[in-house]
Amino acid sequence: MRRRQFTPALLALGGVSPSPSWAANLSESDAAGGVRAALERGALAAIGLLGRTDGFFGNPKVRIPLPGVLEDAAGLLKATGQQKKVDELVLAMNRAAEAAVPEARTLLVQTVKAMSVEDALQIVRGPDNAVTAFFERKTRSPLGERFLPIVTRATERVALARKFNAVAGRAAKMGLLKGDDANVERYVTGKSLDGLYLMIGEEERKIRQDPVGTGSAILRKVFGR
Repeated sequence: MRRRQFTPALLALGGVSPSPSWAANLSESDAAGGVRAALERGALAAIGLLGRTDGFFGNPKVRIPLPGVLEDAAGLLKATGQQKKVDELVLAMNRAAEAAVPEARTLLVQTVKAMSVEDALQIVRGPDNAVTAFFERKTRSPLGERFLPIVTRATERVALARKFNAVAGRAAKMGLLKGDDANVERYVTGKSLDGLYLMIGEEERKIRQDPVGTGSAILRKVFGR
């Protein structure tokens, strides 16, 4: 069976304006293979960076702070000599995220393997965050379910978490906090996922900006345009 090739006209319909030589040499099979390689490389790199000690706590880009009103409550606790307890909670939140992220590995790899050729073509034709957007669309909800029990176990070890949840509950009734921000465990789960997709996005940009530097022939072929 002859592999269909991307022509400049075909790609232009998808909003892409590649160089003629790139378009002439790229088949649907190449596109799918390159995107799968980029997805897996970006996902595993992000997990490796975040799923370790200080992966969140030591990285200001993803370090998880207390949500708005809880930060104000923390100020009151600090003023009454409970600085250590507040610091323990912030550390526990970030350690919980670091413990949860490795759980994403299996699902992300499965998502890569199950990706259709149509998904791959949309990513090739899409914006610079198309890989990251694909992952978030496909995995955010199921990963949230996997992360939450891990985060809950980690935050339960810090008794102050219950006090913050009580404060957050009252704040939510007053309209000062909404949704998952009103519960420490769900807040940390959401922030863990935000951090994961942020780092996948950074890895995606690296691949797109320097596909040659990846050392992968297929990534060079697909993204080296």
